[in-house]
Amino acid sequence: MNRWVEAARPRTLPLAVASIMLGNLLAYSNGKFDWIIAALAILTTVGLQVLSNFANDYGDSANGIDNQDRKVALRAVQTGKINRQEMKQVVILTACISFLMGIGLLAYSLQRASWEIWINFIGLGIACILAAIAYTVGKKPYGYMGLGDLSVFIFFGLVGTMGTYFLQTQSIPFHIVYPASGCGLLSVAVLNLNNLRDLENDKKSGKNSIPVRIGKTKGFIYQKALLILGVLPFICYHLVVFKKGPSTVGNLLVLLGFYPIILMIRELNSKMTPAEIDPYLKKTALRTLLLILLFGISEIIQ
Repeated sequence: MNRWVEAARPRTLPLAVASIMLGNLLAYSNGKFDWIIAALAILTTVGLQVLSNFANDYGDSANGIDNQDRKVALRAVQTGKINRQEMKQVVILTACISFLMGIGLLAYSLQRASWEIWINFIGLGIACILAAIAYTVGKKPYGYMGLGDLSVFIFFGLVGTMGTYFLQTQSIPFHIVYPASGCGLLSVAVLNLNNLRDLENDKKSGKNSIPVRIGKTKGFIYQKALLILGVLPFICYHLVVFKKGPSTVGNLLVLLGFYPIILMIRELNSKMTPAEIDPYLKKTALRTLLLILLFGISEIIQ
């Protein structure tokens, strides 16, 4: 069992649920919230993230990305703890379970919704499953073409936040796009760190991530830009929704969330080794989740 827990990569789960937490907190701050919807949304998202991790383990091994040159954050198939056929079967099983969990979420939260909304959400759910698998699996994985950043921004930011908010409230006001975008950009920052860590091996193996395309130095500049741009939408949200400014306590909470993220801008540099970069994946994910929790609390107490 330990090998499957390891392959599921629990450390990726906080970031996976960040956008769901954000959507739920924003809904709660607007007086519309159901704990069952929140729990089902989190479970479904965890299922999709585990599916993505299993698929990445399988796909990167099948495509030769996970090879003897990879020395940091070793994968289960790469190390032989799980054989490739086992992983393929579990990817299929996890995809089916994720789909069923998604249907359960929709069945509960969209009881009075029209068929058009149902069809849209089912299509969105299928897109989430396909995106989780196709990132590294297949003849032309989109993650190997440098499109992973766009996918993460869409699914870990916009879709997760706005989709959850709609399931709770049956509406999506435009201003929700601001914090949703911030969450998406900070999620991309985690992916970019992952790609910076694996840059040399990816370059040799033909995985053309953004850092491979622009180089390590510019990759770190891109990383710092993502962190800065990631906090700005939260500020814009306050300027739009609270034209006279949020409460002092709310401001302090958000500033407390910003500080650990901005601090990383000084800490990260292009001379870092893969082993030195790796811990920052967890740090960035946890600090993103902290910002979202503090931001959400600041909304609730306004």
